[in-house]
Amino acid sequence: MQIIFLGPPGAGKGTQSSKLMAYLDIPLLSTGEILRNAKSQEGPQAQTIANYIDRGELVPDEMIVSMIVDTLEDPVYQKGCLFDGFPRTINQAESLDECLSKVGHPLDLVLELRVNNEELVRRLNNRANETDTPREDDQKEETVRHRLDVYDEQTRPLVEYYQARGLLVSIDGTQTMEKVFSDITKAIEHIKARKCRAGELKRGY
Repeated sequence: MQIIFLGPPGAGKGTQSSKLMAYLDIPLLSTGEILRNAKSQEGPQAQTIANYIDRGELVPDEMIVSMIVDTLEDPVYQKGCLFDGFPRTINQAESLDECLSKVGHPLDLVLELRVNNEELVRRLNNRANETDTPREDDQKEETVRHRLDVYDEQTRPLVEYYQARGLLVSIDGTQTMEKVFSDITKAIEHIKARKCRAGELKRGY
């Protein structure tokens, strides 16, 4: 299955992605991890990525799409993938649609974790205070709020984009982790049942 997680920073996508990856036995494709790995390398591209991340801004579409396409060529992603942190813009969504169509595995589901901004700021500030090595973009409240503003402006339109295609399921991310995951698995099983009835769900996919 091909599944996308949508949600602002601090919504819990990373935690739920780990649980869902085990539940479905499909790999996680985390753009956050891809970008952090790229940022840690040497060279002009690494410095450019670092500058965007440290300012709380999105890496340009052409750069991130290129890295995602390269990653998807790995055979480990052939039977399905869980996308965390990608796409973040309509342009990225359209590029992903094209890429998945070429390999014959279109999107099955888009999960949106909904959390209000004040709760997100509280969570991200707590995350910075509770670790000895906080992420640089979690440390300053103004940077945190800027990241949320960027999400509202550039990524939230994806909710309407996927809703119009009948792929979106919205979930209350302020619930307990257990209840959030329960709601997620209910949505997954509904899609799997529908695909089985249509004869679309193949063994191992």
